[in-house]
Amino acid sequence: MNEEEQLLTLTLGRLRGLTQHMALDLIRHYGSATAVFSHAAGLEEKARTALQDHGDALQRAREELEFCARKGIRVLCLADADYPQRLRECPDPPLALFLCGAAGLNVRHMVAVVGTRRITEYGKDLCRHFCEDLARLVPDAVVVSGLAYGVDIHAHRAALANGLPTVAVLAHGLDRIYPTLHRDTACQMLAQGGLVTEYFTGTRPDKGNFVRRNRIVAGLADATVVVESAERGGALITARLAQDYNREIFAFPGRASDPYSAGCNALIRDNVAALVTSAEDLACALRWADRRQPREAVQHELFPTLSPEEEKICGLLSGKDSLSVNQLAIAANLPVHVVSASLFELELKGCVKELVGGRFRLQG
Repeated sequence: MNEEEQLLTLTLGRLRGLTQHMALDLIRHYGSATAVFSHAAGLEEKARTALQDHGDALQRAREELEFCARKGIRVLCLADADYPQRLRECPDPPLALFLCGAAGLNVRHMVAVVGTRRITEYGKDLCRHFCEDLARLVPDAVVVSGLAYGVDIHAHRAALANGLPTVAVLAHGLDRIYPTLHRDTACQMLAQGGLVTEYFTGTRPDKGNFVRRNRIVAGLADATVVVESAERGGALITARLAQDYNREIFAFPGRASDPYSAGCNALIRDNVAALVTSAEDLACALRWADRRQPREAVQHELFPTLSPEEEKICGLLSGKDSLSVNQLAIAANLPVHVVSASLFELELKGCVKELVGGRFRLQG
């Protein structure tokens, strides 16, 4: 796309008195921001007045393009061939996107993975196993999320660990990373995915921006997967947006008593989301993979070179959600210090995993 179109698109989005909806309608009607400015004299009064007083917006757009040029950030405008086609089809796409990283946004397979910021161990396992299976079944899939605490960051990290490209949609400009604790992951994503936003530099991560960015998360992807969610939350907003965009929605079920599965269970109950238990379910539903294809046989050694005490502890944990050290000591009729030492060895062997509160379970 030529620099003039980029400049005028960014300018159009910054004009006082012109809403984003109005600017979008103008570009869709005339085909480009350049054409909108060319027809300024024939526009209705409110739009004509906004375009006439465009000096400040034009200067701010120039500054943004200069920043992008210095930092190697791609600017994707609505009329650009590289603008994500899935998002362009939505009723409310951004006029422009700022993209940093190696990712393409028009790849064949894109899936959004969203959920609560208060992720549980169950949710962490779902993210890990989902991305492991997705990498095996659909190795070119791109995982989209929002870099937030909880499900978002675990989805990004699981994707990176399994060689899947992953894209974070930010609720602020590309001159910062929020939350700052996720900076290292964001830097890794530049080589194996990317960061994308509709916001100019200097934009703070205000609450309303997160709600607006959810539409980009939903719009970029073929499908949205909700891993864990309470009865209310941003993940459910994203799912409803995906429904409005006629995209597929999937949710992992949870126990009826789990507060952070209540939203997922409700989506499934209300026929908003299809129930999935693995990436294979999603891949087959979207026809990304054939369930009838033979899967590689994987040999798992259940108890690799375990002592009698370790075997007893593994046997007690089998079929249980988790047990504490004291519970294991009582059930195994062993001293607490012996159980603690055995659990340490089992962790090193990859047989058990310590949970919050000093509880343990078999490693899945």
